[in-house]
Amino acid sequence: MKIAVVYYSKTGNTQKVADLIAEGANKIPNVEVKCMSIEALDNDFLTEVKAVIIGSPTIAGTFAWQLKQWLDAAKNVGGKLGAVFATANYVGGGAEVAELALIAELLVKGMLVYSSGVAEGQPFIHYGAVCIQDGDEGQKERARIFGERIARKVVELFS
Repeated sequence: MKIAVVYYSKTGNTQKVADLIAEGANKIPNVEVKCMSIEALDNDFLTEVKAVIIGSPTIAGTFAWQLKQWLDAAKNVGGKLGAVFATANYVGGGAEVAELALIAELLVKGMLVYSSGVAEGQPFIHYGAVCIQDGDEGQKERARIFGERIARKVVELFS
């Protein structure tokens, strides 16, 4: 089961969190995860995936325009499971607003959106993983758990 973690990283923090999410997802048997920057997409792999986890830094309270540009043109994401994560420079920087905006984009593209919410218990992950910069230890662990939960749901839905 293939999963892509697609991200834009302005300072490297979002890339670090993408790697943590992939680490968590790779704990699930029969899952292959590939992280890719928006600047270096593997379109063949994206066509084969069952899920796309999209990550962005929070910029002016929303997600990066580079991701918007890609999503506007993306033709290979409909029907796939979608999830989001965000980084921010500080608490209150708008990461949840950025995630909600990304979720809206995924819905418009016809993706199935999942975050695990409260369904899987603590830690609750309402919209997606959030890390301040590259995350403290608790945020890093939640990013790994988020990846694991998304991968488990992909196997459940698409096996």
